[in-house]
Amino acid sequence: MRLRKDPERSRTPARPPTSGSSPVPLSSVSSKLLPNQEPTGVFEEVSILRPIVGFWRSHPWVPVGLLVAATFFAYWPCLNGDFVWDDDAWTLGLQNVFQRPSGLVHIWTDLTALQQYYPLTATTFWLDYHCWGFWTVPYHVENVLLHILGMLLFWKLLNRLGVPGAPFAAGLAALHPLMVESAGWITERKNVLSLVLYIGALLCYGRFAGFWRTDSKNEDRALPGPWKDYGWALLLFLGAYLAKATAFSLPVVLLLIVWWKRGRLRWREDILPTAPFWFASVGLGLITSWLERTHVGARGPDWDLSFAERCLIAGRALWFYTGKLLWPADLCFIYPRWQLQVGALAQWLWPAAAAGVLVLLWLARRRIGRGPLTAVLFFAGTLFPLLGFFNGYFMRYSFVSDHWAYLSSLGLFALAAASLSIWAKRRGAPGLVYGLAAILLPLLWVQTWRHCSIFSDSETLYLRTLALNPNADLAHNNLGLLLAQAGEVEEALPHLIKAVEIRPGSAHAHNNLANTFRVAGRPRDAAGEYERALQLEPENANTWNNLALLLATSSDSGVRDGLRAVELAGRALALTRTNNPVVLATMAAALAEAGRFPEAIKTQQQALDVAAHRPRSGLAQALQAQLELYQTGLPFRESGLTPAPDPPQP
Repeated sequence: MRLRKDPERSRTPARPPTSGSSPVPLSSVSSKLLPNQEPTGVFEEVSILRPIVGFWRSHPWVPVGLLVAATFFAYWPCLNGDFVWDDDAWTLGLQNVFQRPSGLVHIWTDLTALQQYYPLTATTFWLDYHCWGFWTVPYHVENVLLHILGMLLFWKLLNRLGVPGAPFAAGLAALHPLMVESAGWITERKNVLSLVLYIGALLCYGRFAGFWRTDSKNEDRALPGPWKDYGWALLLFLGAYLAKATAFSLPVVLLLIVWWKRGRLRWREDILPTAPFWFASVGLGLITSWLERTHVGARGPDWDLSFAERCLIAGRALWFYTGKLLWPADLCFIYPRWQLQVGALAQWLWPAAAAGVLVLLWLARRRIGRGPLTAVLFFAGTLFPLLGFFNGYFMRYSFVSDHWAYLSSLGLFALAAASLSIWAKRRGAPGLVYGLAAILLPLLWVQTWRHCSIFSDSETLYLRTLALNPNADLAHNNLGLLLAQAGEVEEALPHLIKAVEIRPGSAHAHNNLANTFRVAGRPRDAAGEYERALQLEPENANTWNNLALLLATSSDSGVRDGLRAVELAGRALALTRTNNPVVLATMAAALAEAGRFPEAIKTQQQALDVAAHRPRSGLAQALQAQLELYQTGLPFRESGLTPAPDPPQP
């Protein structure tokens, strides 16, 4: 049988294999130039490395153990960390769901039960809650262990694909500080869990499709591996997507690997088997995009960007992440949000340079091979939805975030390690790579160890963020709330005022500033901020309730207005469907201030009845004390109910 020729190879003369190298170049990062595996005995040229190489080869689990131990202890500072921003959306905020017998069913069957439809991730948190409640140490340990497992699987995948420098690439990925935001932040269980399943799916599909088959005689034959491998690949892909939507890229990556290995895509043998993956990716992707806009709230002025502006974001973001991978200095939880100017020629240099790199790699593929282009396409392609072309809620604060590059960075790590390995080998000094690793990996370890302490508690997170980005309104707002809740009102006010100055269109920020003004004894300032918040977000029941409570109970007679308080409390009741005991108590206080004590007593009793079924410590006693006031014909003044803050800024 005659074999069909590789369309790209046929244009260049064949080269005889060099001594000690593999004659099969299809399994390398550069499909023409890289060997299938490290040549036997190349390290013996450097005498100082002979004992190390010999020990390494006779004890293959030693480097694995070193990587596991080094990574785990690099994350030691965050293992005892508290829940921080957004963690409550997946833990504390789901306590009622976790406690219900049908809670797990609810997580999987209700698309809006969670912040996003990632039911597999939520299931792991459900298990955590039932094993150790909200003790945070196991949550952190699980995240770090999943991160380590993902890097070991990455190592295995590169080995199976024949990529040189696989241990170095795995070490870079495991210890790079850019990965801290995924492995050290509890809410990013989504990222580390999804990556483990994603690489598992690649390994299973690789067995099915023969990604690492080295027999060129079988290259063009449609001989898939066991169909159970295909089934496992599809199942693991679905699991990866239900952990986090960044797994959407798997069908693209499957075809990208086929093209890299074989130089072409065949319809029946290569493209058609990926059809179920495409259907799942597109279907779940549409659900994710819809939920992000309608449920999470990624719509409005902050996301009203033209296509040209989104191209500017994409081009600059690609270089931003590349820069942080090369020089991981000043890593920040919230980076400054770039000011986009479509008419500024300088801003177009970023996307133009990114496109230029792709064009150059495409033109050079016959000389340097398809590997570098494959790695860069993996990096850019897996980042694509997070480059500004689709709305993500966090784009309200920044167009880039470290955890968005968790999966994508693996492509550049593999390219860097393979390129250095080949460069060192061609110079006749392959030990240079190991010398470089011995210097670079400890430096990255130190940076990761220092950086992961940012997730030790919320105050540390916000203070470190503001040190690098003083205009991070989310950090100002949430730090102000923390200080106010700790009784440090005067320290909280400057942060809350700054948050309003930076983002005057945030109703949450105005409401929280008003609450703090009120606690600080400045009711007139508080009333003004509540009014501004209502103009911005008229459907916020908290703000209606807080302004009604202020007008009904303020110690400043110039602020009190019983009749308007009744009107405002009525609006809050309508928004909460009259089943909130705090809002009912606010209505009772307003009625009492208006002199309508019989109605106030009846409403307060209703609030007590509802509160009896709510697990809120001290609320029933406070409501009972107010009821006794109304029964004696006295209105309530300020000290009993506290204004309801908006939650930490989402």
